[in-house]
Amino acid sequence: MLLIHRKEHFNAAHKLYNPQWSEEKNKEVFGPCANENWHGHNFELITSVKGEVNPETGFVIDLKRLKEIIQSEIIEKVDHKNINLDVPFMQGEMGSCENLVIEFWKILEPKIKTLEPNAKLHRLRLYETPRNFVDYYGE
Repeated sequence: MLLIHRKEHFNAAHKLYNPQWSEEKNKEVFGPCANENWHGHNFELITSVKGEVNPETGFVIDLKRLKEIIQSEIIEKVDHKNINLDVPFMQGEMGSCENLVIEFWKILEPKIKTLEPNAKLHRLRLYETPRNFVDYYGE
């Protein structure tokens, strides 16, 4: 079993804010991340795919095609966007990294199965900052 990784980068703004809470409670829980004028990050998304080497290609998965899927299905939809306002698959969701990476999984997992039936999406790692990141394994 091998793990193959692809790193992508995007810039996006968001706000952590629960509209059912008071302004004070939002600031208490989310601090400056509840700023009414939003805030932004330089995100990094690492997509990890596991599988055996295909003897015909020598690949676990064609990284060029994986890049194309990540670019068209994720990066083009979130890059230089407001996650809370501009990203259709995040409508009605709190714009946290945790929710964002779960939505990314829902989009990428079936596309990867179609691309290479013997490969499986293993993990998505989303960096919000160099020190803050989330891993998701589809569970």
